[in-house]
Amino acid sequence: MDRPVFQATIRPHQSLSPDGFRIVMAFCCAVSLVTSIACVQAGYWPVAGFFGLDMLALYAALKASFRRGRSFEEVMISPIEVLLARVSHRGERREWRFNPLWTKLTKVEDEEYGMQTLTLVSRREFVVVARDASPPEREAVAAGLTRALAQVKKGY
Repeated sequence: MDRPVFQATIRPHQSLSPDGFRIVMAFCCAVSLVTSIACVQAGYWPVAGFFGLDMLALYAALKASFRRGRSFEEVMISPIEVLLARVSHRGERREWRFNPLWTKLTKVEDEEYGMQTLTLVSRREFVVVARDASPPEREAVAAGLTRALAQVKKGY
């Protein structure tokens, strides 16, 4: 009875792999170094320091992006409950549990950009699902959730 009808793990999109990160940083550092040397030779020595700060800021931003990429959401629908668990990049876990018979799915769609928001609604509680996913991924999750909720409700 508690066997999952639908189960999904939703992770945010990562645009760079670790190898891609190294390539981007190496390219940006090389361009920065060449430009800095040219500026120092021309007498504009403060520019080199600002290029160094730019590289430090780029490195920090990309590392923060990789850390955020470790977060994920788990959605599970069984005949007796709907479980949404959100795990942050720090490992903090938050769970929501709903009765599948009282749960519905609401969608906010834009003609140009696709599905913007997907929300589980049960009684007076609203929880956004797949908030870090792209619109096409959100649509795929919505299709699976809709099918699973219909299947569970049909069983009763």
